[in-house]
Amino acid sequence: MAAAPVWSVDPRTGKQREQVAVEATAQEVDTAVRAACDVRGSLADRAVRAAFLRTAADQLEAARDALVETADAETALGPVRLTGELARTCYQLRAFADIVDEGAFLDVVINHPDDTATPPIPDLRRYKVPLGVVAVYSASNFPFAFSVAGGDTASALAAGCPVVVKAHPDHPALSELVAKVLRRAAGEHGIPEGVVGLVHGFEAGVELIKHPLVAAAGFTGSIRGGRALFDAAAARPVPIPFHGELGSLNPVLITEAAAAERAEQIGSGLAGSMTLGVGQFCVKPGLVLAPSGAAGDRLVKSLTDAVSDTEAGVLLDHRMRDNFVAGVAERTALDGVESPVTPGAGGEHTVSPGFLTVPAEKLAREGAYDLLLEECFGPVTVVARYEDEGEATAVLSRLPGNLTATVHLSAEEAAGEGRGPELLAELTPLAGRVLVNGWPTGVAVAPAQHHGGPYPATTSTSTSVGGTAIERWLRPVVYQGAPEALLPAELRDENPLGLPRRFNGHLER
Repeated sequence: MAAAPVWSVDPRTGKQREQVAVEATAQEVDTAVRAACDVRGSLADRAVRAAFLRTAADQLEAARDALVETADAETALGPVRLTGELARTCYQLRAFADIVDEGAFLDVVINHPDDTATPPIPDLRRYKVPLGVVAVYSASNFPFAFSVAGGDTASALAAGCPVVVKAHPDHPALSELVAKVLRRAAGEHGIPEGVVGLVHGFEAGVELIKHPLVAAAGFTGSIRGGRALFDAAAARPVPIPFHGELGSLNPVLITEAAAAERAEQIGSGLAGSMTLGVGQFCVKPGLVLAPSGAAGDRLVKSLTDAVSDTEAGVLLDHRMRDNFVAGVAERTALDGVESPVTPGAGGEHTVSPGFLTVPAEKLAREGAYDLLLEECFGPVTVVARYEDEGEATAVLSRLPGNLTATVHLSAEEAAGEGRGPELLAELTPLAGRVLVNGWPTGVAVAPAQHHGGPYPATTSTSTSVGGTAIERWLRPVVYQGAPEALLPAELRDENPLGLPRRFNGHLER
């Protein structure tokens, strides 16, 4: 049987653009993984891999026009958004190169023998080593930043791990172009092109997670797909770490005092956040707890005006469009759910943004309204109107884990008066990033960033954005009683590489 073709499709028309590749067979997946495993030693030199990451960023920038044109043809996200996302991707690569140069991620700790301790301490030297080949599963909604050259790939390469990427079917042509750029950059530093493998097809993704030489995996996508791969990673004869970002409702709590103080500003800000990128951001606010009464009414009116002025847009593919239209219809059919601005089909290939309102008390207990507590991918949010603080707390207590949780406070509450501190503490167990008086869309690439959260937001406690993302692809190793002549340079007393480390209990820089 001939391998199934992989087509590039224009989401604006639903028409096939060109055949890009064919779906990889199990043998081809095996070849890609073994090629990556065979060249892992080429990343051993930190200076070489830092230079590789910077060259990759340079060459992606040099190819910007062709990359953005291809990305827009496959995603309909627009040149402005995609140019910004490519810049973010290049920044990530350079940021990880800086982390590699600094070396603190190795977490070097040296303890000399101490016979006076109880029990006695032998000579111990600890640092972190790369896990091995990393499988990367690309996301649909960020064709640069969470795809072939995205954060998972950049952090894995920075850790010294080669990657095999499972391309997303929504942007296969772009995936091929970006992989070629990365391989060309690798070649400039004597790194074989097998350091970045690329495979296409659903079955290839399944074979990849099962391959015995794959040591870890990173995934961004749906709860259903991510959970299936997570379970497969755990069911292997040798289970492996699976760092999956699966889904998030990203709740927002607006206090009555905040609504009274700036209802119009909050309403317009919410509209901008929930419709950004046609509502296809993983941190889109999907549930908003707003007070009943006059202040809440003003907020809803402001939201209505702003969303009404937002144009229909194209989702990443027609399957997502169909799911969005069906999901909205199912939600609006619930008794008591109203749609001040009705979301749904905006045309043959577009969707219109909108939002739903519902009394919060309907969400405070288990039942049919649980559907409103599930993510609906696209430009829609649910505004639950609460009568008192108890109702809001009851809804929050029923939520699963999230990437973000947001609270809008009045100036007085933000200064520590009233329930401000209590509300912050109430939201902290729900998410990996807690925002005050802001909106969750826009995930800064920064050392202190955390993009993760309790399940089902993610399957681990680590982040996929920010400098500490590198930790996912490393494991600690301790050498006990090893003569200096046998130790790696990173663990020798004289510190020939000048690494930050903890030496006999003292932090050295």
